[in-house]
Amino acid sequence: MSGRIVSCGVVLLDPQGRVLLAHATQTSHWDIPKGHGEDGEAAHVTALREMAEETGIVFGPERLTDLGLFVFRRDKDLHLFAARAQACELDLTQCRCESFFPRLPDGLLIPEMDAYRWCAPDDVARYASRSLTRLFQTTLSLEQLHLSL
Repeated sequence: MSGRIVSCGVVLLDPQGRVLLAHATQTSHWDIPKGHGEDGEAAHVTALREMAEETGIVFGPERLTDLGLFVFRRDKDLHLFAARAQACELDLTQCRCESFFPRLPDGLLIPEMDAYRWCAPDDVARYASRSLTRLFQTTLSLEQLHLSL
């Protein structure tokens, strides 16, 4: 492997084909739940752990569809999995981030994610980073994923 960072995440779609995006605290962008694996952790385990830590949504690996590895940025690849949200997971007011980091400059611990939204494929560019928008517009069509899940 070339030493590139691999981040694992879940593309969670609601019944209408909208994708779950979480707002990255103190930034202008929204992202899918994703993160880096711990030593020896399988990609699907990382993806499910990150989903649970960043949103509070917990489910088992049997619901995941492995989408594979995608080039994300010059220094990072994404190993993505897809899942369809169930009725009990649609109310995003129930989401809670349990992953914290120290805020600059005072070191106060703040949540990694601070808001959640279901985002239609056509609206992703309004919220997501350029890298995530490019992925969904060129390589991983949310519309096709919606039809195949």
